[in-house]
Amino acid sequence: MSSRLLRLATGAMLLGSSLSLTACDGDTGPSGPRGADGDDGAPGQPGTPGRDGAPGPTGPGSQGQPGPGAVARAPGVEASTPLPAVIALTFRGDLGTGATNLAEYVKARVNQVVAGTLPTPFVFPLSPASTDSVRTVPGLYSTTVIKWMDPITFNKAGARFGANVDYIAFFGDGWSAQGNAPQYQGSGAAGWMWVNHEYISGSKPRIGTAPTGQHLDFARFLRNSGTLSNVVTDGTTWQEDAVATYNKEWKKQVGGSWIRVVQDPATGEWAVDRNAGNVRYDATSATQAKVVGMTLSGVDHDDSGAALPPGVVAGTHNNCSGGQTPWGTLFTGEENAQGVYGDPEGGLWTGKNDWVANAPGMMPGAPLAPDFSPPVSGDMVSKDANSSHLKDGYGFLTEVDPGQPADLWYGKDASKPGVGHRKLGVMGRARWENAAIVVDANWKLLADQPIVIYGGDDRRGGRIFKFVSSRPYRVGMAKADIRALLDEGKLYAAHLAGLDNNTGDSLVGGVVPTDEKPGQGRWVELSLGSTDLAPNGEAWGQPTVTVGTALRDVSYNAIGGFTDDDQVRKLLWTAANKVGVMELNRPEDLEWNPKDPSGTPLLYVAFTEHGDPTALDQHGRVATASRGQDGTWAVKARAATENRATDRVGSIFAIREANAAAPASSRTFSFFRVWKGESAATSAAPEFSAAKPDNLLIDRDGGVWFGTDGNFGVNKVADGVYYLNQNPAHRGNAHFRRAFRVLSMPSDAEATGPAFSADMKTLFVSVQHPGEDQFSVWP
Repeated sequence: MSSRLLRLATGAMLLGSSLSLTACDGDTGPSGPRGADGDDGAPGQPGTPGRDGAPGPTGPGSQGQPGPGAVARAPGVEASTPLPAVIALTFRGDLGTGATNLAEYVKARVNQVVAGTLPTPFVFPLSPASTDSVRTVPGLYSTTVIKWMDPITFNKAGARFGANVDYIAFFGDGWSAQGNAPQYQGSGAAGWMWVNHEYISGSKPRIGTAPTGQHLDFARFLRNSGTLSNVVTDGTTWQEDAVATYNKEWKKQVGGSWIRVVQDPATGEWAVDRNAGNVRYDATSATQAKVVGMTLSGVDHDDSGAALPPGVVAGTHNNCSGGQTPWGTLFTGEENAQGVYGDPEGGLWTGKNDWVANAPGMMPGAPLAPDFSPPVSGDMVSKDANSSHLKDGYGFLTEVDPGQPADLWYGKDASKPGVGHRKLGVMGRARWENAAIVVDANWKLLADQPIVIYGGDDRRGGRIFKFVSSRPYRVGMAKADIRALLDEGKLYAAHLAGLDNNTGDSLVGGVVPTDEKPGQGRWVELSLGSTDLAPNGEAWGQPTVTVGTALRDVSYNAIGGFTDDDQVRKLLWTAANKVGVMELNRPEDLEWNPKDPSGTPLLYVAFTEHGDPTALDQHGRVATASRGQDGTWAVKARAATENRATDRVGSIFAIREANAAAPASSRTFSFFRVWKGESAATSAAPEFSAAKPDNLLIDRDGGVWFGTDGNFGVNKVADGVYYLNQNPAHRGNAHFRRAFRVLSMPSDAEATGPAFSADMKTLFVSVQHPGEDQFSVWP
């Protein structure tokens, strides 16, 4: 084709294309059918992880339960023998309450009860029952730490843990750092523990008569271990030698134990560190103490008969409760010492508080001349003349310097001033339960003030006493200087004026003293130089007679005349009776509460019960003595109102010093009833009923706790440990000042010596005399 034809053809084609683009659009046709789906693509790469969410709330779980502890009996102790023991009640988890320790946990549960928010079916407080086991509320666990006759060292022939346990004091490791007092300081998981050993119950062996109760249990142990060779259940085999051997071993079962205890961090279980320097203090002359502030009637001797230094006595016994001092020692109360080496006051008064006419050395009309000589019979006294001791050497508040050798009496080693054990003669002889020392909110002595110590005479009609040192405490004083302050001072008795002599826990007319309308009392100085008015002076027509004059008078109130202040302090019960100090309903434990919920420090007193006649009438006169016109005294019948038979349940009172910031200067006080025991049979809330309060405990925050002694007999419910709800926010609620049961004892055991560890995550309690009168194989 030529080039011209090619150009013509190309032009024609372009013209045709141009015409096609400029044509009009037609209607869109229907969609075609959907094609088949394609294959899935490959999976993509994982994305970046997101950030963690906020932590959820803590669950209500708890740590595992500790094991049963030291329940296996020591070699020689027969199977199923019920044994007194120290138990540890441990806090293992808050169970949703937010609590960080045992005390907080119990208080949180109380708050739930008051608010009506206690989870269902949670049990709180502990339900009343009597079992042969330790029972407690959910969230708390008990384990046995140590029990009677357990060795306290790894030496098989070494010292053993003593009989019926009572007062406990805990000293956490490192407590004394930075000048702290031992209360609630130091480690809460390791430390030293003091435990009192009060007595052995049942009847002792006598010539021709086999022992019973705990005495028989102990005799069996001595036979099984080779100390005794006679058939201990056969009375005919108990002759002089066997009885003497038994009594020597008996003396080793009372007193106190100083032991180191540690907690297993994995299980919470507590145990004794038997390689530590554990020490036993007992009634043998292996333990020695010096009586200070009083001159004894003679010189004591050791177990071999060798004379001891003047003022030094052999052993301590009948150790009931006690008190922990801010300077690191402790007091142990020699309560019922009269059953061992005799009672110099016993000839003037019967067991029912009747006055005895013509009592030798105690008769009116002459100066008092009591017999303080060693008796020829009594508990722990045998044919061995060296087994008996002076009557006026016992019945004291004994200050133990724990960890020091048992025979290191106060002042023995001149190179160690202020070290050693002593008996506080300046507070006198009585059936002492315990000692309570005035301290500040940090449990330290009050700066620039005299030391104040309170104590209760635990007998029906016994009084509350107050010792005030002559010189004040100064910050920075050395331990020796602090202890020296207790060598001299004044002694007072609490006179609760207006208390109804027929009840002992209400005012005349039946009015119950309350914190809003309390009763009024005064401290009566007991000394021959006292210028205080005698409480019974007006009743005898001598309204201006002083205490000193009345005490010296050879016929005043049917009692002979006191010759010196030593005699006053050796015969405290009789001295208080002579001047008419109001009798009380067995004042047992006393505790000073520096952080009381009321906002003012208070002295709490547990009145266990009375139930017997009184020695005095309402006006302080001897109830069973009358004076004739010739001036002679004779026995008379008791009036019906001189009997406190109605009080079988006990109560807790509080005493508020007139100057609570400086109790040493207070000569007056007010008093009121905080809690009253009750019988479950007559209670509107029997699940909260309890009776016969005994040992008291003040926690780190001022909470009040108590154990009972005799609830088993009154309510047929095991004794236990209770928390007393005094939260000011609960005032007006039915649960205010109600006792919440936290722990229940086995069988007929008494709950004694409650004491917290430094961090309050553990509550130590003494289980005393399980199976004393009832069946028991505990633990």
